[in-house]
Amino acid sequence: MTPSATSPNLYPRFLAPRIEEALADTPVVLISGPRQSGKTTLAKQLAGTRTYLTLDHEPTLQAALDDPVGLVRNYDAFVIDEIQRAPRLLLAIKQSVDADRRPGRFLLTGSANLMTLPMVADSLAGRIENQVLLPLSQFELAAVEPPSGMAGWIDRLFRGEIPHAVTGRSEIVDRVLRGGYPEAVARPTPRRRQIWARQYLEMLIQRDIRDLARLDKLEHLPRLLAMLAQVSGQLCNFSQLGGQIGLDHKTVSRYLAVFEQMFLLQRVPAWAGTALGQLIKTPKLQFIDSGLLAALLEISDISPLNQRSRFGPLLESFVFGELLKFCTWSERRYAMSYYRDKSQREVDFVIEDSQGNVVGIEVKAAATVGSGDFSGLRQLASLTGSHFAAGLVLYDGDITLPFGPNCWAVPLKSLWQAKFREVGA
Repeated sequence: MTPSATSPNLYPRFLAPRIEEALADTPVVLISGPRQSGKTTLAKQLAGTRTYLTLDHEPTLQAALDDPVGLVRNYDAFVIDEIQRAPRLLLAIKQSVDADRRPGRFLLTGSANLMTLPMVADSLAGRIENQVLLPLSQFELAAVEPPSGMAGWIDRLFRGEIPHAVTGRSEIVDRVLRGGYPEAVARPTPRRRQIWARQYLEMLIQRDIRDLARLDKLEHLPRLLAMLAQVSGQLCNFSQLGGQIGLDHKTVSRYLAVFEQMFLLQRVPAWAGTALGQLIKTPKLQFIDSGLLAALLEISDISPLNQRSRFGPLLESFVFGELLKFCTWSERRYAMSYYRDKSQREVDFVIEDSQGNVVGIEVKAAATVGSGDFSGLRQLASLTGSHFAAGLVLYDGDITLPFGPNCWAVPLKSLWQAKFREVGA
């Protein structure tokens, strides 16, 4: 069944089996991710007999702040929604878990990356598992349960399988501008989606960021976020950014870390390969949701000629978000970086497993692809040798095409409708 525009909660979440596995053997499971990504809905679906409490309810929040130990003591097992609003609860949960280590007692959600906070690392080390729920992926928006292996899109690349898109329209522009937040997806027009996105960002800055971090000069945050949107996909130059709004580079870096904690954006490190003297080492900046990025850039349509040149960063953000979501479901752990050398050869995304094997992915906002589009991937292949699993140029075409050893042009729509084939099959 396909959900209607007014029932976004019906979309399947491919992270659910990972959370259920964790609840079966871990006392505390945290579902972290941005606000409005669907954490509450998923937590309620998985709550079972656990009591549900939300710290967005003011009396519950006050009880958690005034007497966290007493609140925890009242329940054998519960779901706590938006735990970041009362972090002292984590110490009370630790005490309860130390007395009773049954798995699955506490299911928490948090709209900030709590695992970066020392309090969490110190209080719940060895007792908690974190699962990150990002906005809806394109596979989830298809509203069907994934066939075996679909959620392992990246795993299959490392196993030597290449995606081939199935027949259908790509609708890539609409997908990029829409993004994946369930509430944004439910809005009927680009204008309504962008109004939602702007108010969402205002709420984060005025409430969640104020709760999470004691920052001065909060009035600079909206302008800084808008400036960061302008350099999405580019190398980070904190001094230059800060100088335009009267902030030093250390302050900009600190504010950027808060945006990262809120899952708005992420610094992507440079790939640390063997030819270190020839590589660019500055991190790149990527927004996690292309719909929010489009709202910040005030782009609701790319049909005017003056907007088409701005589509590349949006498309790169879109692919980055999809790859991050694939990583949350994958069987194995992966690190994501980018490659660029001093000869300006580059690869947008380098995915690396724990054995040092790599997959390179280049993004192209065009319906055609040529040999020159693979120059960065071929250089990456020469540096990694037998560890080079595959190189893909994702483009807005219809068919998968070979471009030399382990290099392929692959349709962008394979990110949401793909069948995999072994190389040579």
